[in-house]
Amino acid sequence: MTSPTDDRDRDRPVQAAGCVLWRRSPATGELEICLVHRPKYDDWSHPKGKLKRTEDPLAGALREVEEETGYRATPGAELSTVRYMVDARPKEVRYWAAEAGPGTFVPGTEVDRIAWLTPEAARRRLTQPRDRALLDELGIPTR
Repeated sequence: MTSPTDDRDRDRPVQAAGCVLWRRSPATGELEICLVHRPKYDDWSHPKGKLKRTEDPLAGALREVEEETGYRATPGAELSTVRYMVDARPKEVRYWAAEAGPGTFVPGTEVDRIAWLTPEAARRRLTQPRDRALLDELGIPTR
């Protein structure tokens, strides 16, 4: 039997945060977007994750970027908050544009691959249409 608290929690959105992580290609100087592959879902997305209790959303976004990609990031403009349902529960993900700093990717169980792609290639690789819309907010041509 569930308690009233459990019912309220089920209606409250899961809070998460992430970044549209970008850099200038070391080889060409062209803009590249970092996408992460999650083997559990076999999908490609922007780095993101659930916030810890009382965690500031921007701090959580930067933590998730570093945990999933191995790169530290410098935040830029806040992008849209994306809302969708997961397992019959609402989820809200706040996003920021962020420039990649130093780092090295190490594969793990949550994220087994990352890809640095042109904006056009990132648009094609992203699994969810809601993630493609975030690229438009960067103000760069991606089509």
